[in-house]
Amino acid sequence: MTTVNIPPFDATCQYKAIASEIEKNICAVMADGRYIMGPQVKEFEAQFAQYLGCDQVVSCNSGTDALHLALRALNIGPGDEVITVPFTFIATTEAIGIVGATPVFVDVDLNTYNIDVNLIEEKITERTKAILPVHLYGRPCDMTAIMAIARKYNLKVVEDCAQATGAMWSGKKVGTIGDVGCFSFFPTKNLGCFGDGGAIATSDPVIAERVEYLRRHGGKVKYHHEELGVNSRLDTLQATVLLVKLPYIDQWNAARAVIADYYINHLAEVKGIVLPTDVVSGVSVWNQFTIRVLEGQRERLQKLLKEKGVGTMVYYPIPLHLQKVHADLGYSLGSLPISEKLSHEVLSLPMFPELTVAAQEVITEALSQALANQHLTC
Repeated sequence: MTTVNIPPFDATCQYKAIASEIEKNICAVMADGRYIMGPQVKEFEAQFAQYLGCDQVVSCNSGTDALHLALRALNIGPGDEVITVPFTFIATTEAIGIVGATPVFVDVDLNTYNIDVNLIEEKITERTKAILPVHLYGRPCDMTAIMAIARKYNLKVVEDCAQATGAMWSGKKVGTIGDVGCFSFFPTKNLGCFGDGGAIATSDPVIAERVEYLRRHGGKVKYHHEELGVNSRLDTLQATVLLVKLPYIDQWNAARAVIADYYINHLAEVKGIVLPTDVVSGVSVWNQFTIRVLEGQRERLQKLLKEKGVGTMVYYPIPLHLQKVHADLGYSLGSLPISEKLSHEVLSLPMFPELTVAAQEVITEALSQALANQHLTC
């Protein structure tokens, strides 16, 4: 009989800790009446840019739109190719398709789950315009290698930082290393609002200006439209929530790192799983703590953990090159073997800053016992 209930993610604990501050600031916005592009939006953009260490941040209404607007601002469109990975959420290639470009998939590294930098160059053609690395699960990609390739072939780099706010590579925060960094503030992210939200970060004023007016129906001045844009403004209420949360982000990321260390230390000797490895030259912010479950035992282990009250998630069960929406690209089963392998093995354990030590103990003991009792060995 289940005696505990530990979800994969719980936003309510974080809210309770800062509820009075959140409610005070939201009520002030409601009383002020400036619900669209109120002063809190610009204030958040300035503070987030300072936090990241870039010249400018332009907010928008989702991480998907951040990617889409970034690609448009870089003049990427029909006939162009963008190199990216299949082991990610659909938003990554959705944005590429929205601008009319074609995603070209590079397989990921088995240990990092991120783009295999050794496979990028062979995918570059005369149509390639950009590389779009995804900092998956909060773990930074090898941006040194990616930027070297981009400079060699005169390519743009758009960083998908949806799961990696605060992560670092070689002393710099992700999202500030390429031409554009794209962030999501979906509630489950390390820095999440109370709905959808997103932002692009850049130190290129031309890119920032174009994104800024594209998000407002393509006009620099109201009722004057240079091109067709979109309605992708960050709500003032969401910006207000993010302003309250931003000063806590490093503290919360540090708490995630402590939890990750606990998992690693207490699961190191468990057979049948592979734990995440250390990040060389980088700092992960552990949006997810994702293990690999070997020998086809993932679903069985997930069921056993659920019976013990431990919730888990699978990100992502079907790689993008095998999705129906990308059938026209010509990929087939076996064409990107590491992404396919991971899609059958990855399992994300509960991970949020407020996860108690007692809960961590329950999780690691439940996992260890489930593996031992069911003989899930490699």
